[in-house]
Amino acid sequence: MVDQHVRFPDLSARPYELTVERVMAASPALLYLALTQGFDIWFAIPDSVRMRPQVGEPFYFEADNQGTPVPHYGRFLRLEPDRLVELTWVSGEGGTEGAETVVRMDFVHQPRGIRIKLRHSGFPNKEACDRHRAAWPAVLEQLDKRTAAAS
Repeated sequence: MVDQHVRFPDLSARPYELTVERVMAASPALLYLALTQGFDIWFAIPDSVRMRPQVGEPFYFEADNQGTPVPHYGRFLRLEPDRLVELTWVSGEGGTEGAETVVRMDFVHQPRGIRIKLRHSGFPNKEACDRHRAAWPAVLEQLDKRTAAAS
């Protein structure tokens, strides 16, 4: 198998970004699995996920927004088991507005658990960034609840 160079999106024309942090109850191994293979157990509509945890691989899933499926697309940029997940994140109107943004989640070991430091960058405008700034804390809370229950 030949290693392929992964092309990162050029975010220079889209400077809007956010950072959200949360201390999680689950192990880093379980969090890593949930973020690379198990979106359907905590975020995506069951049976909508098409995802292989390999750098450069595209993925697809649908999230439920009050009964309406919302398509999300992306590709894995960097994967370091139990330490880091970095991926692109694309959704339509009311999301990233079709822009290929980048989500990076670092796992920081702390005495009380694992702190996920999430940085989401490359938004096309302040409004899209603000919508995600409001949404990510609830998304991380859902991830924490579902993975803690499985621990």
